[in-house]
Amino acid sequence: MKSDDLSRLKIDRTAHGGPVRRRRNWLRYGVAALVVAAAAAWGWNRFAAPPSVETATVAAVYPSQSYTILNAAGYVVPERKAALSSKASGRLEWLGVQEGSRVKSGEVIARLDNQDVGASRDSAVANLGVAKANLEQGEAELFDAEHSYKRAQDLYNQKFIAESALDSARARYEKARASISSLRASIRVAEAQARAANVAVDQTLIRAPFDGYVQQRMVSVGELVKVQMPVMTVVRVNPLKLLSEIPERMAPWVKVGQPLTLSVDAFPDKKFAATISRISPAVNTQTRTFAFEALAPNEEALLKPGTFARVRLETSLVEQVMTIPYGAMQYRYGVYRAFVIEGDKLTARELKTGDRVGDRMEILAGLNKTDRVAVTDVDTLTDGMKIADEGE
Repeated sequence: MKSDDLSRLKIDRTAHGGPVRRRRNWLRYGVAALVVAAAAAWGWNRFAAPPSVETATVAAVYPSQSYTILNAAGYVVPERKAALSSKASGRLEWLGVQEGSRVKSGEVIARLDNQDVGASRDSAVANLGVAKANLEQGEAELFDAEHSYKRAQDLYNQKFIAESALDSARARYEKARASISSLRASIRVAEAQARAANVAVDQTLIRAPFDGYVQQRMVSVGELVKVQMPVMTVVRVNPLKLLSEIPERMAPWVKVGQPLTLSVDAFPDKKFAATISRISPAVNTQTRTFAFEALAPNEEALLKPGTFARVRLETSLVEQVMTIPYGAMQYRYGVYRAFVIEGDKLTARELKTGDRVGDRMEILAGLNKTDRVAVTDVDTLTDGMKIADEGE
């Protein structure tokens, strides 16, 4: 190729130069605008006046009620529970209840085969009847012997009979009188035998010891039941007994007869009343607590034995509590926070709260009594924010 031809080869830089220059200019303008905006924002934050907030001092006040609330855990058990067994051995002939059946005190709820002891009872009753009949006959014999002896005395005094006849009448009378004592003793023996036979028959009957419900049945009809073999369990559910514990330091302020309330998971919105019936006289050395019992009326049978319960007890102990206005708290992600004034800045503190006392909230942890907290625009405040303190 010739050199003059190569000299004519050039890159045309003007064909597309207009749009490229325009894009570069826009980029320069955009970057400059962002720099100006950032500088303006920095200047605003640097020199603008901080927001003003009102503050309040953490207060130590008495709650509106004059009692300290004691919350505890416990569980509900039957007030009475009995495992029923038979006093006799035999085949279970009849069973009148199932699990959950309601029973009355003294009600027959099961029966063993009692034909043999029933026959013995009938025999004893018959023997008692014979003994009573013999006594009636002996009394009649005594009556006749007594009159014969009196007539013989009159006749002997009138010299109409010999002394031997009088002696015979006297002997007959004494014998009849002695026979009465023996017959009366026989009646007492027959009565005892009849009572024993009745007891033997009654021991084949299983009765409910108190009003309640059948909790568990261990046997079925036709099974052989032995002496003292558990047959079923009966529980009394009205009232029920609550078992719980109180801290050692609260013992002086909890007394027998004191009311309390309890709640269970089955009825979260319902409160059940109970009354303390017994307090242990000794402290549990491992938990440093006193065990106590309370009776809870359960006429509707809503509470069930074995249920876990949350206990709320008002004691007579009065304590100061630390509170702040309810509106001074910020709620974020399941946590309550308050903003403490430290100079011209806010410091966020996580709070452990207690009971609400009017328009204030009890603070268990997170604040000190000398702290001052923000009470206005709390939802917009952040940790480290500078503020202008307007006071209380």
